[in-house]
Amino acid sequence: MTHPLYGLLADLEAANIHFVLSRRRPDSVLVSMTFVGERVEVDVFDDGRMDVSRFKGSEDVVGDEDLVRRIIAERG
Repeated sequence: MTHPLYGLLADLEAANIHFVLSRRRPDSVLVSMTFVGERVEVDVFDDGRMDVSRFKGSEDVVGDEDLVRRIIAERG
């Protein structure tokens, strides 16, 4: 039996949906997809379980270089 991560990746590729793989936890792989007005994150765990988070919002411009510098300073 193959891991559900591979099935998810095959489905995304068949649908021509761009995705990025990353890791932020030792027990999962993060599959991230970005669409107009929405970002989707799927954590696929080593046991095959999937947790899905959806982030919806406008894509309005909310600032300029000053804003990005403040965001970096707040988190740095």
